[in-house]
Amino acid sequence: MLSKKQARAFFLGGTVVTFLIFIGLTVYSLSEAQDQSNYGDITEQVVRGKNLWESNNCMGCHTILGEGAYYAPELTKVIDRRGEGYVKAVLMTPNPWEPNGRKMVAYGFTEDEAKDLIAFFNWIGNIDLNGFDRVVSPLAKDNN
Repeated sequence: MLSKKQARAFFLGGTVVTFLIFIGLTVYSLSEAQDQSNYGDITEQVVRGKNLWESNNCMGCHTILGEGAYYAPELTKVIDRRGEGYVKAVLMTPNPWEPNGRKMVAYGFTEDEAKDLIAFFNWIGNIDLNGFDRVVSPLAKDNN
């Protein structure tokens, strides 16, 4: 059994060691080499695309990086899966449609707006996902 002095030394020593490990891991995690956000690639076009994403409440149906609703397909890597031409056609269509039985609103974006959203999707798609090629929503899997 430890004496009070030994217990106090053990506790303080363990606390200091744990604190130093925590600080070291924090510095390592925040270092430039560990950055996975690709924030350096954010352009005005990406920002406009993000604003369109938010103002049209796309997250009300879709998910990006696993966040959002589970009604429609996950769009983190949509450009890799479908290509820019397909995504642009979907964004610019004047007619509502029902892919896989799910209703998609016809936003009828302009060509510039569609390009902004595609730039946003490209930027999202280039974020390092630690080897996961696609984030999948548990309830609404993209069968395409």
